[in-house]
Amino acid sequence: MSKTIVAPSILSADFNNLLKDIKAVESAGAEWLHFDVMDGHFVPNISFGIPVLKSIARSHHMFNDVHIMISDPYYYADKFVEAGADLVTFHYEAVKDVLDAQIVINKIHGAGAKAGISIKPDTPVEVLDILLSSLDLVLIMSVEPGFGGQSFIDFTLEKVRYLANVREEKNYHYLIEIDGGINAETGKLATDAGVDVLVAGSYIFGHEDVKERIDSLRKK
Repeated sequence: MSKTIVAPSILSADFNNLLKDIKAVESAGAEWLHFDVMDGHFVPNISFGIPVLKSIARSHHMFNDVHIMISDPYYYADKFVEAGADLVTFHYEAVKDVLDAQIVINKIHGAGAKAGISIKPDTPVEVLDILLSSLDLVLIMSVEPGFGGQSFIDFTLEKVRYLANVREEKNYHYLIEIDGGINAETGKLATDAGVDVLVAGSYIFGHEDVKERIDSLRKK
C-alpha cells in the first residue's frame, strides 16, 4: 500500500468526552477507528461492547475496525456487524481449530462485513496459512491483549514479514495490521516490515498534537 492507514484505538480515549475525541482524530486525518472489545474472560479485562459501538458507529465517517477479544466469536460476530462494524477481527485462540475459524469468517462475510483474524504474540503465524486466502485482514498483536499502554514486542515483526511474503507469493489481498505499543518509532519498524494498518491508542489520545502524532505514523 502507498499510504499507511492509522486506526486510533478508542480504548485510550476519554470516555467523558468520547465523541469529541472521535471527531478530533477524524479531523486529524485518521481513516479507521479501532474498537477493542474485551469480555473479561478471553482476556483479563472488560472494555465495552455492542451498545457503545452502535451508539457511535455512525457518528463519524471513518471505517469501523472492530477487534473482538471474546471467548465466543461465532455467537457475537454478526451482532457486531449489525451494530455498525465494517470489519470484525476475532482471535484464532478463541476457536477450536481452523475449521471453526473458517466458519466464523464465513459468518462475518455473510453478515456483510470484512473479516479479520488476530493472533497473540506467542501463537505461530503459520497456523493461519490455510485461512489466508479468505481473510481481508490479519492482526498481529505486538503486546499481550487485554490492556493498553504496554511495550512493543519486537519479535512479532517476524510474523509481519512472513505474512507480507506469503501475500506477495500467493497474490493474496489481506491487509496486515499491528496493535500494541505503537508510536512513531515502532510504527516505522512495523511499516518497514510490511504493515498496512497501525493501531495506536495512548500515543494519539490524551495529547494536544493529535494530527502531528497521526502524521508521524505515516512517515517512512
